Amino acid sequence: MAITPNDLKTGLTIEYNNAIWRVIEFQHVKPGKGSAFVRSTLKNLRTGAVNDITFSNTSEKLVPADIVTQKATYLYAEGTQHVFMNVETYDQFELPAENIQDALKFLQENMEVSVTTFGNEILGVELPKVVTLTVKETQPSIKGATANGGGKPATMETGLTIQVPDFVNEGDKLIINTDNGGAYKSRA
Repeated sequence: MAITPNDLKTGLTIEYNNAIWRVIEFQHVKPGKGSAFVRSTLKNLRTGAVNDITFSNTSEKLVPADIVTQKATYLYAEGTQHVFMNVETYDQFELPAENIQDALKFLQENMEVSVTTFGNEILGVELPKVVTLTVKETQPSIKGATANGGGKPATMETGLTIQVPDFVNEGDKLIINTDNGGAYKSRA
């Protein structure tokens, strides 16, 4: 079933120019003169590239991509390969580090994630919105520090470095937002 650019919605996945794209944002434009068009920002699910694409022919046929999301458990790293297991079928599969570069900063053994697939092709790994990580290295806490202070850098057990409040110590468990590259949310 084909759709037109007028049917685009945020989060929709389409096949376009031999790639799989997710719609990040879109805008229907009706200029005073000339015909209407759709301006969109699309993310290539294979490469991670984000492109602005304008559909000037609003009757152009687009094909919705049949994307399947499945739950999986991260098991372990073996060299540059990372091994996951489908929680329903118990099938194990490997993903190269370069395909999941952004997720590596948060992955811990036995963590449940969502895996996005198109046919037999694995497109990516979606992390939970928040993860709990242990502080591996940071400066000593400052006596009397409050949550509103300037903060200090802390390296987590996965190698992720984030800004944390001054009262955080090594060994503390923190809740970290995985959106926007990782940000301190609270103590665990």
